[in-house]
Amino acid sequence: MPTRILPAVGDTDAVRSITTLLSQLPDAEPVAPVVDSTQLIDTLARLAAESVDELPEVVVVHERIGPVPALELIREVALRFPAVGVILVTSDASPGLFQAAMDYGARGLVALPLSYEELASRVQAVAQWSVGVRRHLGAGGDVFTGVGGTVVTVSGAKGGAGTTLTAIQLALAAQASGRSTALVDMDLQTGDVASYLDVQFRRSVVDLAAITDISPRVLADAVFRHDTGLALLLAPAEGERGEDVTDRAARQIVSALRSRYEVVVIDCGAQLGGAGAAAVEMADRALLITTPDVVAVRGAKRAVRMWDRLQIRKAEETTVVVNRHSRGTEIQPPLIQKITGTAVAATVVPANFKELQSVVDAGRIHELENKSSVKQALWGLAGELGLVKAVDGAQKGGRGAVSFRRRREG
Repeated sequence: MPTRILPAVGDTDAVRSITTLLSQLPDAEPVAPVVDSTQLIDTLARLAAESVDELPEVVVVHERIGPVPALELIREVALRFPAVGVILVTSDASPGLFQAAMDYGARGLVALPLSYEELASRVQAVAQWSVGVRRHLGAGGDVFTGVGGTVVTVSGAKGGAGTTLTAIQLALAAQASGRSTALVDMDLQTGDVASYLDVQFRRSVVDLAAITDISPRVLADAVFRHDTGLALLLAPAEGERGEDVTDRAARQIVSALRSRYEVVVIDCGAQLGGAGAAAVEMADRALLITTPDVVAVRGAKRAVRMWDRLQIRKAEETTVVVNRHSRGTEIQPPLIQKITGTAVAATVVPANFKELQSVVDAGRIHELENKSSVKQALWGLAGELGLVKAVDGAQKGGRGAVSFRRRREG
């Protein structure tokens, strides 16, 4: 059986030399190379959604791949696609890097300049390991084999746009429909998820920042199990401690959560830091919340452009959600879509703070009534994003979640 090998190489010259050598290996079947980390994860996710057997046995990662650093990328592949063996191609073949690569989940390391014999030996060994893992996975039905949970980030065009409310209601909708759901407060300095849900807590996301290998037990110790069933990973009570959560730590935390929960909703707030940027980059869906006013829409446009400049996320991969919408506002969703260059969610959230005031002041936003038009809209948005199980989600969210959307579209 041919060994499918997927090169992940951003450098043009390196692509040519690696693919040439790979094509000469016995029983090798090199596939079209990917040029960056995002394309690699997207490609593997698409294949894994079909079947674990569709995944390549071997992925070859070049040291200069970007925008995610090579070792971080290897960790994410190892966590999300455990049946894929990863080989790192690097000019630094020191024992220190070799140990680091193994710690991050690589199955082999090949030094530059490439040697046919060394590459052939590594590919053969890693391919055999991958085949053995797949045989084991096929025998054990409870072993995690898929692409992992769906990660959704919720960011604000400006402060007060409704980011936390949106994140909480999306997570509640997913949980109520029967999906295991984690809600993460990555607004590290000013996060309010705990306040909105009336939670007293000791542990926070900071407790995971210094841990290099987040095991299921360590993760379980850090999360708070809410009465609604949500697993909460909260921002620190002392905002200055948020600096301890680096982009590297955020990647590890998100990867660990993705492997344990079907849905992971992350409140990134309105200020972009390294941790939030890493989360947005890794997300399956990145939402940007705006209100239909000039200042907020300008903020949304500014955020979209910044994400693009920093290679965090392209405009067409971002979804803008319009909050506090009314038919009388001059700025309507089609205009926002034109200004920002993003997709705009079909579901809009109506302006009706009177419904929210009592539960917000009490810190009991999870007790918002089913008949609330705001809740209906946000649970409808969860359905639009595919976060809920279609039938159960509509039933548990109240019949209004669907009827509201129909009224608006009609």
